[in-house]
Amino acid sequence: MDKSAPHRVLNIRDRAAGRRADVFLALRFPDWSRSAFARFIRDGLVQSDDRALKPASTLRHGETLRVYVPGLAPGSLPPAMPPVLYEDEWMIAVDKPAGLLMHPVGQRFAWALVGLVREARPEAHIDLSHRLDKDTSGVVLLTKHEDANRHMKACFMRRRVSKVYLAITRGQPPWSELDVHAPLGHAPGSSILLRRGHDPAGESAHTRLVVLQRMDGHALVECQPTTGRTHQIRAHLEHAGFPILGDKLYGQPDATFLALLESGVTDAVRAAVGFPRQALHAHQVCFPHPASGQMLRITSPLAPDMQAIVDGAAPSYPNEASTEASDE
Repeated sequence: MDKSAPHRVLNIRDRAAGRRADVFLALRFPDWSRSAFARFIRDGLVQSDDRALKPASTLRHGETLRVYVPGLAPGSLPPAMPPVLYEDEWMIAVDKPAGLLMHPVGQRFAWALVGLVREARPEAHIDLSHRLDKDTSGVVLLTKHEDANRHMKACFMRRRVSKVYLAITRGQPPWSELDVHAPLGHAPGSSILLRRGHDPAGESAHTRLVVLQRMDGHALVECQPTTGRTHQIRAHLEHAGFPILGDKLYGQPDATFLALLESGVTDAVRAAVGFPRQALHAHQVCFPHPASGQMLRITSPLAPDMQAIVDGAAPSYPNEASTEASDE
């Protein structure tokens, strides 16, 4: 099989190393049987970069598999590699566009950031240091070595990484600055499991909010989270009464998000949210470098779709069908 043909890349890590190839693939894609993957391997629809692969081959740590199976492989060529904001021998920082998944999810293939970077840097051991929602744009840090990844994961856990986000709110806050101390748990009264909300018994969460600019019916707000809870900024801006423009989950009744999952982007969803994605941008990340320990600051300019609103354009939602929802 020609490597230039559209395919899905699977990088073998610790949990997969030591398994039979056909067993691993059947566990990874449970809609398909082990015998089906054995046939795909024999037919050359699953290949290894390192050797001739057999169904009974024991997978090795660091090995790369390429899957050409229709339905599991992409049906189109990959999107462009996101712009590189910083790179050295230890890590790479890229400017993720809105709409791009961080990592493949589910059975259906979708292009994802980590796969694009791994394809662009095949000699490196590329791993994510953190995640952004699919519809959030901005700085993403990836490491090139396992030691660097362990360092970055420890930095995030010990809160040695500071982040600044930029958001466009629905409505203009009456305050210029606000500290939101609101513990987060499952949103009270919501039927959507992934939705977070103020819960006195939840995880402690703090976000510093600063209004940078006011527009007609909106504001550009700098958001500085000092904790890293799931959907923290989105939930805290909703809690403050000024949810993010375009957010389909926060600042909306459950019915809006459920209608999106069931029917895609309908006219009712467009009218409710007013913008194709949550207007949230990861503007800046500051962290100690894995090798030198010196603080490194990576900055991404505001995404063009958000910048247009800041410059005075009215937000709009193009009238085109979409069935994609947020991945996180």
